[in-house]
Amino acid sequence: MKIQSKAMRHSAIVKIGVSRQVAIPKKLHDKLGLAPGDYLQMELDGDRLVLTPQAMIERRLAEGLADVRKGRVHGPFASAPELLQSLRRTKRRKAS
Repeated sequence: MKIQSKAMRHSAIVKIGVSRQVAIPKKLHDKLGLAPGDYLQMELDGDRLVLTPQAMIERRLAEGLADVRKGRVHGPFASAPELLQSLRRTKRRKAS
C-alpha cells in the first residue's frame, strides 16, 4: 500500500477484497478520527468514489425533525397496548 500526500490531500492505493471490501489505511483512518462502527457516505463523482464520514446521530435527528415537521409522529402513549393500537390503525390506513 502506498500513501501519497499533496499539501492537505492524502491518497492511498488499496485492493478490493473478494466480498467488495476495502480496508482504510491506518494513517488515513487515524487522520479522520474514524472508529469501528462509524458510517461513511459513498458518492460517485464522475469516475471517482468519494467516501465522507457521517455522524449517524446527526442524520437520525434530522430525519426525526423532518418527521415532526411533516406530522408523521404519534403519541405519547399511556401504555404499550395504546401504542400497538395506534400502530395497527396506521398500518390499516396505509393498506387502504
